[in-house]
Amino acid sequence: MRIWKTLFCGFIVQMHFVAQAAVWDITYPKNINHETIHNQYAIALLDLALQKTGVRYRLQQTDNVLTQQRAIQLLSDNRQINVMWSMTDVDRESLLTPIRVPIYKGLIGWRVLLLHETNQNQFANLGPDSMRELTLVQGLNWPDNKILRSNGFNVVNASDHLEAFQLMRDRQVSLFARSVIEVLDELGKPELTNGLLLEPKYVLQYPTAVYFFVNPGDRILRQLIQQGLAQAVKDGTMDALFEQTYEKLLAKIELTDRIKIPLKNPLLPKSTPVGDIQLWYVQ
Repeated sequence: MRIWKTLFCGFIVQMHFVAQAAVWDITYPKNINHETIHNQYAIALLDLALQKTGVRYRLQQTDNVLTQQRAIQLLSDNRQINVMWSMTDVDRESLLTPIRVPIYKGLIGWRVLLLHETNQNQFANLGPDSMRELTLVQGLNWPDNKILRSNGFNVVNASDHLEAFQLMRDRQVSLFARSVIEVLDELGKPELTNGLLLEPKYVLQYPTAVYFFVNPGDRILRQLIQQGLAQAVKDGTMDALFEQTYEKLLAKIELTDRIKIPLKNPLLPKSTPVGDIQLWYVQ
């Protein structure tokens, strides 16, 4: 018991030292989509959480764009970056420590479908079963790839985000499932989505979360982000930021009018706080 008290006291002293020390540089990976609304929202939420801790800090991104897999490796090795945000799965939680507050309230698992404009009439009567017979593109290392395959979809691998859109523009695949928090940004970029349309009727939905992750040895930063997010949830500032960012976007997608197709997520870690309804988007 004395040992545990000593360790706990030592941790509190460390926290106090961090709060009073010189400005602490906290580095996150520059994302290929770093200017998008959903990426800027994640940065704003991280900033909000840290503000609530009283720590002196400066948020900065890496000079170069890092792929998600590269960022995971660097954070696992405790090099270059201190924090990242990513969709969770069992493998990622074995390498990194998650702060289990789903930053997008689970909307990363609400997926609408992109199709090519030349297929619009052909897909007018698309149904939940018939869409599983079509080719659907996803990134090779994305958790969504395995999730969709496990639910019976015919998934074609792309090496990355850009190749996936190229395959769609070239009509080599039929559908691309995109999160409701991503798709309008993407449709606003003709270089990505020229000739692509949003399927109007359906939304796929599977339980998943994007978390902030830190290195397993970085107990101080984990505690700070966890405390800051808990306070933001409690005082409503996280909800306010979320609604300010996404309320109009979700209305444009007409999410509440879409037919929801529930899917299972075999990659969902058991510790996911699915029972805490204040953390999730609910229609």
